Amino acid sequence: MMLKEIRTDLTEIRYYYAHKKVFDEAICITGSNIIMDKVQRYNEAVSQAPLRQYEIYVGLYINNNTQEWLAEELGYTPEYIQMLNKQLLLYLQKTL
Repeated sequence: MMLKEIRTDLTEIRYYYAHKKVFDEAICITGSNIIMDKVQRYNEAVSQAPLRQYEIYVGLYINNNTQEWLAEELGYTPEYIQMLNKQLLLYLQKTL
């Protein structure tokens, strides 16, 4: 996979989790959306990731935080969060 595709997928995953309640209610009416397959695939991949990369995935994409907020919350610099996010992207590229 190309990094651009992974970034796009992560943006969609972040959007899904930010509006999860709405999507979960809609699934009862319309059935599953393709995003659910993507979420499951990425969640399975990241479950085997190194701990800090897992933490970044949860903090940024599941909990919908900004890099700046997450850096402050975890006591890291924004640059360190950027580096960890890049490592996460590379890990996902290799794994997926």
